Amino acid sequence: MPGRGKLIAVIGDEDTCTGFLLGGIGELNKNRKPNFLVVEKDTSITEIEETFKSFLARSDIGIILINQFIAEMIRHAIDAHMESIPAVLEIPSKEHPYDASKDSILRRAKGMFSAEDFR
Repeated sequence: MPGRGKLIAVIGDEDTCTGFLLGGIGELNKNRKPNFLVVEKDTSITEIEETFKSFLARSDIGIILINQFIAEMIRHAIDAHMESIPAVLEIPSKEHPYDASKDSILRRAKGMFSAEDFR
């Protein structure tokens, strides 16, 4: 039997998390910790940052999806993450459209390539 793949983790608003949970991403690890955080208006920035860091430390998570407006709240922690796994992807939410100029991961990736690489 092949080994298990890695999980997708989500840090997002209620609509984003609900959509991904309905899509089947919800899991609990052996310590009964979920792979998602629903951020509500009373969720503290400290809780968001601690959850993000705990997802980075988990060996069973390969991708972290985070709403871009939430990523802005913990930008320093996202910018400090330099490993390729887990990959951190900023996604839009229903209320907040995606803005590529705010995505530090995308800016970092753009810096890796030049126009000559695509010819």
